[in-house]
Amino acid sequence: MRVKATIAKKSSSFRVTWVEISSVIHPTAIVSPHATLGNNVQVGPYCVIGDHVELGDDCVLHSHVVLEGRSKFGRANEFFPFAAIGGKTQDLKYKEEPTYLEVGDHNVFRENTTVHRGTHADLPTRIGSHNLLLCYAHVAHDCQLGDHIILSNSVAMAGHVVVEDHAIISGVAAIHQFCKIGRHSIIGGCSKIVQDVPPFMIIDGNPAGTRGINLVGLQRRGFSEEDVKAIKSAYKKLFLKKDGNLATALSSLKATHTAANPQVAHLIGFVEASERGVTR
Repeated sequence: MRVKATIAKKSSSFRVTWVEISSVIHPTAIVSPHATLGNNVQVGPYCVIGDHVELGDDCVLHSHVVLEGRSKFGRANEFFPFAAIGGKTQDLKYKEEPTYLEVGDHNVFRENTTVHRGTHADLPTRIGSHNLLLCYAHVAHDCQLGDHIILSNSVAMAGHVVVEDHAIISGVAAIHQFCKIGRHSIIGGCSKIVQDVPPFMIIDGNPAGTRGINLVGLQRRGFSEEDVKAIKSAYKKLFLKKDGNLATALSSLKATHTAANPQVAHLIGFVEASERGVTR
């Protein structure tokens, strides 16, 4: 069916502009009159879209999807059955103040994924663009996700976690609150993450440890041989001898010509900025 939306423009005459929106909404869906839907949005059977939800163009809700709260979605996001996005935080300190979720473009939320809004008005939960969240993945309050991230089935992410671009978190991995996951890293299935995950590395186990560089991932994403060689050298300095002192290893790495490589410089900066400590 075609739906017609009204947009009220603030002016001295309070004029109302009518805009035709070519969206398809199943008759069993419940869409709040206060929600905002872009062009070519498809809302399937038994979906619920609450007040204050903003959906960009070309979004698709297959069926039984719940979008709620002050949540803003970009274009071409796809939601599979029983995804519940924009729900209230589970943090017991939350006092019912207005909080937010911001989502970019071209994300996929598979069956039973959950994403919660932030706990403070000044810090929305944020998800970037081109991310894939597989079945039962959970993104808690105040998390900040970049772009091109994969959360595999049943990933459990606590609050205030930061995930940089192109990270992959395998199934049933659990991420402690306030951890930071570095870009182009990969975390093995069932891993327990309680410290920051360094970029470009393979992390696995319980307790988790750094097992090597994410060589296949770096090659697939077009890293040069020079970059891969430099990252491998940095890995040997920082993580191969895990019984050594990290601060000493970091100083030793910074004294080499490898430290001038942009990827290694990012790795060094990540380690130096870590507040929880780095997984070794």
